Amino acid sequence: MTSLSAPITIVRPEIIEFGVGVAPRLGTWAAAQGFSRVLVVSDGFNASRIDILELPGVITVFSQVRPEPDTDNLDLLLTVANDVRADLIVGFGGGSAMDLAKLASVLSGSAQTLREVVGAGRVAQRRRVGLAQVPTTSGTGSEAGIRALVTDPQTQAKLAVESIHMLADIAVIDPALTFTVPTATTAATGVDAMAHCVEAFTNRKAHPMIDLYAIEGVRLVGRYLARAVADGSDAQARAGLSLASLYGGFCLGPVNTAGGHALAYPLGTRWHIAHGAANALIFPHVLAFNTPAVAAKTKQVIEALNLKAGLDQASVFDASFAFCAGLGIEMRLSALGVAADDLGAMADDAFAIRRLLDNNPRELGRSDILSIYQAAY
Repeated sequence: MTSLSAPITIVRPEIIEFGVGVAPRLGTWAAAQGFSRVLVVSDGFNASRIDILELPGVITVFSQVRPEPDTDNLDLLLTVANDVRADLIVGFGGGSAMDLAKLASVLSGSAQTLREVVGAGRVAQRRRVGLAQVPTTSGTGSEAGIRALVTDPQTQAKLAVESIHMLADIAVIDPALTFTVPTATTAATGVDAMAHCVEAFTNRKAHPMIDLYAIEGVRLVGRYLARAVADGSDAQARAGLSLASLYGGFCLGPVNTAGGHALAYPLGTRWHIAHGAANALIFPHVLAFNTPAVAAKTKQVIEALNLKAGLDQASVFDASFAFCAGLGIEMRLSALGVAADDLGAMADDAFAIRRLLDNNPRELGRSDILSIYQAAY
């Protein structure tokens, strides 16, 4: 683990508006900035309620965001963005919408292609447009970060772009926008937010400055996720999850995720399982696997979730598995349509995601990954 004296860089959106009912503040801010051509990047459902943002000027809506978006989806958006020449791009939805908005903000009107910016710090110039992010789920924390991911349909691998130029000018986090999120999605995305925090907290690059956000994010999920699943209109619970998701986003920039997300990605790219559901299914397996390497921090995670477990892998697995299953999350790969004969290829894909696996506190070999997939099947 990183020592307190180790250098770290923290970035945040310049303005963060948080609280039930703050969505219209985006329009107030946009008008004050003089924006007059707005491109909203959204899915079909959220596109139907953009009026709540009270945006000024001429508004174009790209409503074709797909779950786990691929490069084709991005190309469609870039065609629209280059055509309308917006001066403000708004990501309005879950992580998929916000990630595409980030990429459109730096690639529209640019000579660079997606392939040229994949990796860290490869966006050559500051973006020419404003960027606002409005999450409508509580999971990814993408509104706070500088990374965006899309899938390459040819290789079925995630392409990750990291750039300070994709940091939003403003993030507007209104928990009321999450009231309509279905129960199953609430549960899965809530565990995804928790996984961001846990994987950062137990990371080889974990830092005390980030640990503060990480463990509090876990506590918020432990306190409020079951409440929000039971009653989607519980404003306090929804706000708690929105804050947990934001804190998870704070963790992603300087520390990032680790083995859990590496193993979850092939479920989305190969089998189109929603990102939150994939992370929730994998979470207890990797938490238990890592326990011998980070016993003290695992104990803090278990306590933050109000669970009972020892420091042995079996009890950590049982407690965290019961937590996820108790939320109604499907915890078997077979029940999600994954073919047993694809587990080896999934293990190959996951083992190749070194940018995350190298963060894991315990070495995860290909055989370990395959064993986890088999146990999860």
